[in-house]
Amino acid sequence: MTPAILTMLRLQDQMNQKVHPDWVSQNYEWYRAVWIECAELMDHVGYKWWKHQECDMDQVQLEVIDIWHFGLSAMFDTAKDFEMMASQIVEAISTHDPVDMDIRTATESLAQHCLQTGGFSVTLFWNLLTAAELDFDALYRSYVGKNVLNFFRQDNGYKEGTYIKQWAGREDNEHLVELVADLDTGAEDFADRLYQALVQRYASCID
Repeated sequence: MTPAILTMLRLQDQMNQKVHPDWVSQNYEWYRAVWIECAELMDHVGYKWWKHQECDMDQVQLEVIDIWHFGLSAMFDTAKDFEMMASQIVEAISTHDPVDMDIRTATESLAQHCLQTGGFSVTLFWNLLTAAELDFDALYRSYVGKNVLNFFRQDNGYKEGTYIKQWAGREDNEHLVELVADLDTGAEDFADRLYQALVQRYASCID
């Protein structure tokens, strides 16, 4: 588990550096991004009792991965001690007994914690991960996939506002799910293959 967490921490640092080279010292409100992602997740679960809604689990799980990106970012300090952070995360996971919650309750518990503390809870996130029918291996695979998409977004004008997020009437996250399903996620060049697949899909949908 530790090597995978170290990989995710390093990827997250690299991604955040594309936004700002000295991103840690900017003190971005990562907790705010987390609870807003929680709200977006709730839209995919469905909460409107006054109309028919169906849970879109693929999109729910993608929102969980987005939350993890921001949660990882919230754990950094200027020292960037990857080994220490990985150790703290592993300890939090290994000593935590997951609480059996439905997705709505788990989402609200994490969002409430973020709003009350201005921080992020690994254990509350793990309750949400379990409620969303994901395990650590799935988290890792999906995280790497979404990290590649985030790099792709930045390389194609996301920060400048020129990136087109809707491809042929569907959000890029939906295309990501399809492309990942067609690739070998265990391959050493999985990230590179996924990036190229995004390039081709983007070009075919936008042109």
